[in-house]
Amino acid sequence: MHVTFHGATREVTGSFHTLTTDNDRILLDCGLFQGRRKESEEKNRVLEVDPQAITNVVLSHAHIDHSGRLPMLTGRGFKGRVFCTRATADACAYLLRDAAKIQDGDAAYLNYKTARNFLAKVRAGNVEARLSKDEMHEIGLTLKTENQYLNVPLIEKILRDHHLEIIEPLYSIQAAEESLAYFEGVPYRHPVVVGQDLTCTLYDAGHILGSAMAALQYKTGEQRRTLMFSGDIGRFGKPIIEDPTLQFPEEHRDIDLMIMESTYGDRFHDPVVDMKPALRRIVEETYARGGSVLIPAFAFGRTQELIYFLHELYMEGQLPKIPVYIDSPLATDITNVFGEHPETYDLDTHRTFLQNGLNPFSFEYLKFIHTVEDSMALNRDERPHIVLSGSGMCEGGRILHHLRHKIHDERNTVLIVGYMGQNTLGRRIQELGQAYEEGGRKGPAPILTFYNKEYPLRAKVHTVGGFSAHGDRDELTRVLRESNLRIKKIALVHGEEEQSLAFATYLREQGFEVTVPSHGQSISIN
Repeated sequence: MHVTFHGATREVTGSFHTLTTDNDRILLDCGLFQGRRKESEEKNRVLEVDPQAITNVVLSHAHIDHSGRLPMLTGRGFKGRVFCTRATADACAYLLRDAAKIQDGDAAYLNYKTARNFLAKVRAGNVEARLSKDEMHEIGLTLKTENQYLNVPLIEKILRDHHLEIIEPLYSIQAAEESLAYFEGVPYRHPVVVGQDLTCTLYDAGHILGSAMAALQYKTGEQRRTLMFSGDIGRFGKPIIEDPTLQFPEEHRDIDLMIMESTYGDRFHDPVVDMKPALRRIVEETYARGGSVLIPAFAFGRTQELIYFLHELYMEGQLPKIPVYIDSPLATDITNVFGEHPETYDLDTHRTFLQNGLNPFSFEYLKFIHTVEDSMALNRDERPHIVLSGSGMCEGGRILHHLRHKIHDERNTVLIVGYMGQNTLGRRIQELGQAYEEGGRKGPAPILTFYNKEYPLRAKVHTVGGFSAHGDRDELTRVLRESNLRIKKIALVHGEEEQSLAFATYLREQGFEVTVPSHGQSISIN
């Protein structure tokens, strides 16, 4: 039996590993790479395994960097099942459709840019084309409709007629919907057969709703080998969901290899108990300036945590009575998924809300934005408010429109509440905002470029690390130290190289045998 590491090796996204036995090949996660567009595009288009050779998939959770390439797998001949928790299966029904829509929109926009640039070159005389001036003028006017939507059929016709490259999405919305038929939701701690002589049992990972650590056990004759795949490990003491599992049954305590995430392997979060006061202070300070708080937030997990904390703060009378807008159709759908799985809630959520007949995700000042028109109206609204919008790393979605309307105004605040990957707009906002603040906000404001325009970053930028869904170094170590697992060897994945290597050094000092696999490397489990 051996494991091969195909993704999230010395980098954070693209979780993708295979477990191979004498009879089966099991895929552990099937995630998208996220980051620089060209690099991600090249990586995501290649599946390094033959889908027809995969027996089954074990999916740790629904985040797109763990699940986002499943429609590619199912669309290329995969015949098995995707095993995950029921909450993960329900969430993927929305997340995969949304991923397909985003890819479709991104491809359409890139094709629009190609067509627009081609027409500009024709006008300048740099490219020959059999188009009259009148035809050029007419085409230029109709690349977008009256409502500023892209005229996709016309754009693609121009590209075809003039032999220009057409960008295709990784998969269609239909392919995403068809992939859902392969999902099989199972309860925590309920063993399922995923291969010949191979079982899988899911345990709560405490990361997001439905997230799981997977214990895969291979039994042949008298031999028994156990692999633990951590997925992403959450924090302790966070709201809504249970903490990461520490107590495992005897049959899963002896771990031959643990594949463990290391996103924050050399960092430390603010204590969970400090998150509400920090959130209250930032909202109050921004309100006093007459500004609004913009929060780039992942639709799944982070948005619901923020709703939960804001609900508590409003209940306690600790916030000014300003509206809280959720400007994300996906976040609205995912919030409904949370409402459908109260069996995953922790004791505090039951005590604070459910036992008092309250919905954690609904209160007087909370408003969900559904239409593009309402979102555009909110962009222009200068009255103080709080808006949570996607995407979480500011790489797309409605948050970009809120930013371009408000980051030039020093009254406003951009609140960073989660990890910002390298080479993302969110990371640039975080780093430039911090540097500007540390320099006393003297001199010209730093410039951000997106939507092909430059915007001065005058808004204040704050980071509240306590909201991270990933455990920090101490919490990851707690899972190793305080659980009843007996671990022979650890392979660190899902972390930028600096974090993974530093965490490996630390764990070796604690007495663990640790490796940080490179892309394509295999580890035998004997």
